[in-house]
Amino acid sequence: MTLISLKAEGLRTDGAVKVEFSDNSTLLLSTDYLPETILSDGEIDPGILETNRELSSQEEDAFRFAAVCYRAERAALRLIARAEQNSLGLTVKLERRKFDTAVTKAVVSRLLDQNLLDNERFAERWIRSRLALMKPPSPQGLLVALGKRGIDRKSSLKAIDKVLDPQTEYELLLKYIKKAKFLQGKRIFSLRAQLKREGFSSTVLDRYFDT
Repeated sequence: MTLISLKAEGLRTDGAVKVEFSDNSTLLLSTDYLPETILSDGEIDPGILETNRELSSQEEDAFRFAAVCYRAERAALRLIARAEQNSLGLTVKLERRKFDTAVTKAVVSRLLDQNLLDNERFAERWIRSRLALMKPPSPQGLLVALGKRGIDRKSSLKAIDKVLDPQTEYELLLKYIKKAKFLQGKRIFSLRAQLKREGFSSTVLDRYFDT
């Protein structure tokens, strides 16, 4: 099978190209998902378009893989448009849509590179949503919950530190003590130790107990 034509697809702004093969099949794809063996300076190698040149099975598979990645990317962008996503959550959602592991890995990697997907940004927004709950989690609870959502510890800690400025953390502490029944009736020393284990900073604890 040979590649007959290659052209930008209409008025699309996402860089998609339409590829037509000698068997009359067409593919819509992004060249960003093609391997370097097919590209030349970021564009499809002109040699691929030589008249009557048969594509190898590897080249044909590469075009078809890029087309599937393009479809998966469009699905991912629709999900991102609805709500902030993270790497693990988006991977699961794409796999539920029957995209295989290699495709989802390629798409997630590209979206991370483009900053359209940002685990730390997701963590920050998720933390803020938790703080609005009537019974918010402690800093340690936030860290554990983010880990279950596939956010690495480093990104989680950075997000927690960014969102929980001293005043916000102090307000969280007051709400946490009020709602956490297991803390009620504890002596001051054991209460402080428990709150320390729950991830509250010494600065905020000093302010609370001094008050």
